[in-house]
Amino acid sequence: GCTAVMPNVPQVLVFDTAFHQTMPEKACTYPLPFEICEKYHIRRYGFHGTSHKFVSREMIKLLGKPAEETKIVTCHIGNGASMAAVKGGKVIDTTMGFTPLDGIIMGTRSGSVDPSAVEFVQNKLGFTPAQMSDYLNKKSGFLGLSGQFSDNRDITSAAQHGDKRSQLVTDMLTYEIKKYIGSYTAAMNGLDVVIFTGGIGENAPEVRKGVCENMEYLGIKLDNSVNDGLKGKLAKISAPDSKVEVWVIPTNEELLIARDTLEITGLDKNA
Repeated sequence: GCTAVMPNVPQVLVFDTAFHQTMPEKACTYPLPFEICEKYHIRRYGFHGTSHKFVSREMIKLLGKPAEETKIVTCHIGNGASMAAVKGGKVIDTTMGFTPLDGIIMGTRSGSVDPSAVEFVQNKLGFTPAQMSDYLNKKSGFLGLSGQFSDNRDITSAAQHGDKRSQLVTDMLTYEIKKYIGSYTAAMNGLDVVIFTGGIGENAPEVRKGVCENMEYLGIKLDNSVNDGLKGKLAKISAPDSKVEVWVIPTNEELLIARDTLEITGLDKNA
């Protein structure tokens, strides 16, 4: 369609999974029969790649040390949410999997669930596989647990007004992010920075605070005077004596796609 309308304009496809292609085999392989994984290309692909790439690149510039010496955990937390371990500028692991359904709890997606629990519920409710997939993708997560909200702003407000199920959602979200920061630090043998981005990451100070609380053993200490009330702005929110820096970096996927397009077409060389 585009080619017909603009015959002399180069067309570039930017894949949301591309940045995660550097994951080692041990991180992206699923423990299903090997031949089946190979035949049907079943593996961890990861998503939000454009966002993880943008914020980690910006952070490397801010750190001012060689990219290969950096150890970063990127938290893209929005209605869809994923995290990545970025070591030396390359992804070594990420939370979303074969589809964007894996990993941490999201607005309407369940995140990781015991596969046998999925089969159990499907049988109990008499669902087809397609209906079960819809149930996990569109009726679970914040919405399924709270029974009413898929938006974190509503969850936060309800929790503050004493709604126990909304409070549970908040507790689960911050707990799961915290666990992945710990595991990714172990995988990278260290940590320089945690980055928060995405709709919730950029605009929910209480989520960032909940994640970073009780992480002193890892050298994470927030500066609450900076974090509280900070929305949608680039800022370092860790305390001056925090061994690990914590930043909020608003994502800009459109800018990165434009940069990639320029590089791929070679038009930047002619400029």
